Amino acid sequence: MFTRVFSVVFGAGLGLVVAVPPAHAADEIEAKAQLCAACHGDKGTPADPKTMPVIWGQEQSYLVKQLRDFRNGERSSAIMSPIAKGLAEGDLRKIAAYFAAKPWPQRASADLPAPPKAIAQCQACHQPNFQGGMPAPRLAGLSYEYLVAAMRAFATEERTNNLDMPKFMQVLTERERDAIARYLAAL
Repeated sequence: MFTRVFSVVFGAGLGLVVAVPPAHAADEIEAKAQLCAACHGDKGTPADPKTMPVIWGQEQSYLVKQLRDFRNGERSSAIMSPIAKGLAEGDLRKIAAYFAAKPWPQRASADLPAPPKAIAQCQACHQPNFQGGMPAPRLAGLSYEYLVAAMRAFATEERTNNLDMPKFMQVLTERERDAIARYLAAL
């Protein structure tokens, strides 16, 4: 009788150990992700939305790619490059999944301008509602300043970690890029 009870209790306990990942593994990723909150915000709203993108609720594949690009030098940032270089591949994927699972931050709705004609080409990758989809990031709701700076960086080939974006941005005028950024920021 004792042997049977011991076997059932021990077996059930062993099953729980195998089935439930250690709590510290999730805590470890959350602790690593807390470093991101200093700039990207602890509630999803960046400390400086003009220069920092929202990463809460962003497309996971996009976040993985950007972290890899910062790590291997395909994208440069005095802040992000050293952080990404310190991340193992597994942690990089877990951190991207952590932020992708968070809700996109709510904000007050703005008056939505008419969509500029030039934005039609963006929908193929960024989806009709500009909320992103593999592999393209969400653009809806990013700040005007961040969007304009990113588009300018692609147009001038300062940023080249996407082979298509420089070509797309170079055919647009500065006025068209400005109109696209204003529209996307208001979404």
